[in-house]
Amino acid sequence: MKHLVRGGVAILCALMLSACASLITGGPLIRPGEPTGIIRVSNASPYIVDVVVISTCSASTYGLNRLPDGMAIPPGRSYDFTVSAGCWDVGAGSVSGGGQQAYQRMSVRAGGGVNYTVH
Repeated sequence: MKHLVRGGVAILCALMLSACASLITGGPLIRPGEPTGIIRVSNASPYIVDVVVISTCSASTYGLNRLPDGMAIPPGRSYDFTVSAGCWDVGAGSVSGGGQQAYQRMSVRAGGGVNYTVH
């Protein structure tokens, strides 16, 4: 019986940590079984955008950089993120360009897309 209780406690702790991690990281961009859409981040600034944070609107933080390692968005270019349909908080900025940053809340429809332009 002790092993079952310990196993149950371990599973509960893992689930709680997973939920907390999701709040800190911004949550998964694609939730299993849900329809998806696109968030396009377009760089209309004179700086290289090297940080894009995207989190579900219910997360407590904007989360971590969602750009792949070594990836940046040069001026005049864009990058598409596939996300589950719903409410998202998006931020983008330039660490190398003096810390320029902007944030916006947006809603993504299933099968649709939204454009987030960094100025």
